[in-house]
Amino acid sequence: MTLTRLEWSAIVLSLKVAVVVVIFMMPLAVWLGYQLARTKRLCLRLFVETIVSLPLVLPPVATGYLLLVLFRSEGPVGLFLAQILGIKVPFHFLGVVIAAAVVSLPLAVRSVRVSMEAIEPHLEEAALTLGASKRLTFFKITLPLAWPGILSAAILTFIRSLGEFGATLVLAGNIEGETRTLSVALWTYLQEPGGEKAAFRLLITSILFGCICLFLSELFVRKLRNVRTD
Repeated sequence: MTLTRLEWSAIVLSLKVAVVVVIFMMPLAVWLGYQLARTKRLCLRLFVETIVSLPLVLPPVATGYLLLVLFRSEGPVGLFLAQILGIKVPFHFLGVVIAAAVVSLPLAVRSVRVSMEAIEPHLEEAALTLGASKRLTFFKITLPLAWPGILSAAILTFIRSLGEFGATLVLAGNIEGETRTLSVALWTYLQEPGGEKAAFRLLITSILFGCICLFLSELFVRKLRNVRTD
């Protein structure tokens, strides 16, 4: 199976997007997951969980349209970015990153939250009792115990970003070499006469990426269960 230059371009672009999303979004996911796992204020927790999880229940096209409204030149966020910082989001690489980050954030936060909840509270309480600060307890106790779940969340974020389609197409469009990701390229080839072979090659590539990432994610989830058992 030999991929063409255009197919490789879409794959490389998707990989770049996925890596950028993981690097810049995982700190936010870890913070949100920790807060949701430890907060005792039910109303606040339900509100934050609803906002974060909304992209899971909205149609991807609706999510993309909402992002387009926010980030277009006349939008509340896009106006600030364009006039003050000179940054344009729609139909640019940054738009692809934002779309992928928004739709993958719920998966990351849920995975991190589950890994944090799996940690026995008395371990953190013991550290606090012995005089450790909350920050030190978080970095010395919580993070080391939760790292398998965090890595699993990062892998799920990576593969979800790699396969994002609906929100990306609406916010970033289908510009060859700039916003045409793997999934958008696959859809494009399906619309073209004679594009079935190229679409099939991208399909096989997507399946391979998905299998590898799911295998690694399950591996780290099993490690987290072992930590909880110990």
